[in-house]
Amino acid sequence: MSPSGCGSSASDASGAMDAALVSFQAELPLPLQEAMTRFIESYPNWDQYRLVQAALAGFLVQNGVESRAITRLYVGNMFRRQSLLQQI
Repeated sequence: MSPSGCGSSASDASGAMDAALVSFQAELPLPLQEAMTRFIESYPNWDQYRLVQAALAGFLVQNGVESRAITRLYVGNMFRRQSLLQQI
């Protein structure tokens, strides 16, 4: 991964939390990219940004990072209101 830029502050989709944003670019193996594309096509309330945030936060939480902010990001991405309403 190579940093491609750094943003200042922005609000997440719900507008509830301000967070510093960092943009990055990464090459993905083709099977991973294809699986990600199929998932997003199957679940339109997910996008690549939400999927990557949930994956990174989930990985960190599962590997012992004890941060309330990271846990909130993980849970927030997994259980957005749209997901609950659409039973996805």
